[in-house]
Amino acid sequence: MARNKPLAKKLRLASAIKSNYQVPVWVIVKTRRRVSRKLRRNWRRSRMQL
Repeated sequence: MARNKPLAKKLRLASAIKSNYQVPVWVIVKTRRRVSRKLRRNWRRSRMQL
């Protein structure tokens, strides 16, 4: 990947990093496990469509 990235691509990459975290424990407790997990993306196993 290029060292100098366009701003739009950089923002999309940052958004993908932020959305790859686990659901917080307090959310699971508050919703009584209705929201328990979300699909996680691994950087090696799957490629992003940017």
